Amino acid sequence: MPTPPFIAELRTLIGTRPLWLSCAIAVVLDDDRRLLLGRRADTGAWALPGGIIDPAEEPADAAVRECFEETGVIAVPQSLTSVSVSPLTTYANGDQTRYLELTFRCTAVGGRARVNDSESLEVAWYPLDALPELDARDLTRLAQALEGGGETAFTFSGLAEVLPPDAG
Repeated sequence: MPTPPFIAELRTLIGTRPLWLSCAIAVVLDDDRRLLLGRRADTGAWALPGGIIDPAEEPADAAVRECFEETGVIAVPQSLTSVSVSPLTTYANGDQTRYLELTFRCTAVGGRARVNDSESLEVAWYPLDALPELDARDLTRLAQALEGGGETAFTFSGLAEVLPPDAG
């Protein structure tokens, strides 16, 4: 995976210490309610398309851009379906990152599913009842996108966890 230039510049300043980044993820369905997936070049696992949001880029724009860059499919975002925080990720070179993950339910409107960059080994459409193995976080994102009823899913730890005991 190529490292975006703005991250490479930040890494010259902070080294491998944890970096907080935002990413946009696309749950893309076609007219037959098939799900678009890519098999990642770095892990070999099937995953939802998505990636790092560029500086000053709108998150929905990033979801559409990343989807096209990785899969060749043109998608239009319909709703923001979840906001989550990833576990700390440590890459092979020692860089540590935690992601704010913004997931959008999208509809395919054009393009052709294909490997469109070096980040994917395969790209394919899957019926929802015949998906390849996905990691638990992608399964949760998918469920939230399909069952959300227009509401955005998020986690809230509760007032007792967030505020000091004397808050009120």
